[in-house]
Parts: sequence; C-alpha cells; structure tokens
Amino acid sequence: MNKAPPKQASHYQLPFSHLLLALAIVAVWGTNFVVIKMSLASFPPFLFAALRYAFALLPVVFFVAKPKVPWSNLCVYGVAVGVGQFGVLYFAINGHISPGLASLVIQTQVFFTIGFAMFFANEKLRLYQAVAVGVAMIGLGIIAVHTDSTTTVLGLALVVLAGFSWGIANTASRRAGSINMFSYVVWASAFAVPPLVLISFVFEGGWESISYSMAAAPPGAWLGVLWQAWGNTLFGYAAWGWLLSKHPAAVVAPAPLLVPIFGMGSSAFFLDESLPIWKILAAGLVIAGLMVNLFWPNLKRRLM
Repeated sequence: MNKAPPKQASHYQLPFSHLLLALAIVAVWGTNFVVIKMSLASFPPFLFAALRYAFALLPVVFFVAKPKVPWSNLCVYGVAVGVGQFGVLYFAINGHISPGLASLVIQTQVFFTIGFAMFFANEKLRLYQAVAVGVAMIGLGIIAVHTDSTTTVLGLALVVLAGFSWGIANTASRRAGSINMFSYVVWASAFAVPPLVLISFVFEGGWESISYSMAAAPPGAWLGVLWQAWGNTLFGYAAWGWLLSKHPAAVVAPAPLLVPIFGMGSSAFFLDESLPIWKILAAGLVIAGLMVNLFWPNLKRRLM
C-alpha cells in the first residue's frame, strides 16, 4: 500500500524519475510556443485551436468517464481555456507577439488566479502577494515600452487577456474539487470546440477557407496539432495532476517557473528570436514576482 505524501514539504525530495517527469512536462509546455508559431504558418489561429481540442476530445472521450462535476463547471473551464486562453494566445502569436515573450507574459495567470480567489473565496491579498504583483508588473512595463514589429501593445494585451482566461479556468478547476484532471480536460474540450469553430467560420473565411487550410496543411502542421492535443493538453495536464497527487504541492508547484526559460530559450534557438538585455531583465522581474508569490510563505515559516 502506498504511503500518503507528507504534509510538510521541508526536506522533501522528488524521486529522480519524478523529477525527470516534471522537467519533461515543463519542457513540453515551454517549447510548445515554438510549435504554435510553426503551425500557425498553415492554420489560422482559431481553426488551429479548434483542431487542438477536437483531437483532445476524440476519440479519448469514449474511453474515460465524465468527472463528477456539474456541466456548467466543465463549460466554464472549456470555454475559458479553449477560447479565452489558447484561441486568444494563438491569435496573439500570429503576428502580434514573439513566442518567447508570450511564454513569459502568459504567466500573469498566477496573479489573476489570486484575484479570483480573493473575489470568489474571500481570500485576502497578502503584502507579499502585492509585492509580487508589483515586481511582475514592472517587468511587463519594460516589455510594453519595447514594442516593435515582433511584439506590439495589442499582442501584449492579448496575452494578458489569455492569462486572465487561464485564471478563470484555474478557478473553475479549483471549484471542481478533487477530480481526475485527465478526464476533466477531455470532457471540457467538448465545450471548447464549438465556439472555436464558430469564430473560425465567421472571422477566418468560412467553410471554404477552413477546408482549404486543412487540405493544404503539410504533415508537419498536423503533427503540430497532435502535439498540442496529445503532448501539451493530455500528457501535460494528466502527468501534472498525477505528480500533484503524489507529492506536496509546494515541492511540485515551482516547476512551471521554468516554462518561460524553455519558451524563450527554444524560441531563440529554433526561431532566431533575439534576447536583448531588456528581454532578460523583463523575464527576470516577472519570474522574480512569481517566485516571491510562491516561496515567501515557506521562507517566512523557516525564518520565524
């Protein structure tokens, strides 16, 4: 019989194989931004997002039971993560912001999640959280004043909106309680596909354009769709949920701080995205804000 993970994270270490799994997850999530950029050369953004969630839904939905949550909760999560997060994110990366910076700015979801917790669960804003938000906002401000042909104010605003939507999705999943995250993501995808298809139909040229994009897309673009659906969505979320079920959250939770590192590094390597000092400084400030928010409670307990 497996022992329950200890409640305290002090002196707790992940088994090496689990550490490798955590690194694999954040590597998938981080390098995913390069895959997005490459696949957008063949698919318009909202069609691309619709295909991602269609393949996350089918045929897997026939083999996993619906999680015991209200349909309304699945709907909120599906629309928020499918349309608000990834639909908007794909649109932003399609000419409005570089993939590397997008991987950084999307992490604002942490602060929106805090805000929604304050609103819906009456959680109070702590001083260290306010400091964390302030530090991260300085980093975003640096990005805003360095807009150019690769990163626009619109692109920055769109990715912040995507982070806002991710915060909504996080709030919905938290309100769902203790669930099978893999099943939850699969069934919620049913609510992401219809609005994404509708938006693509209305704004991306109708059925003729959709059919042409799908017929003309090379195998590499379809591999990008499958990577989004199975690698990023199903493997990433399922493996992440499994790690959280096996270990204290304080031990596992810091891993996503590496997502922007993988995102900006892979964009520089594969897409020749430049990394001037201001980008590195902005990244450092945003990540520092995230670290303050994540680590300060444990650090304070150790110091007291």
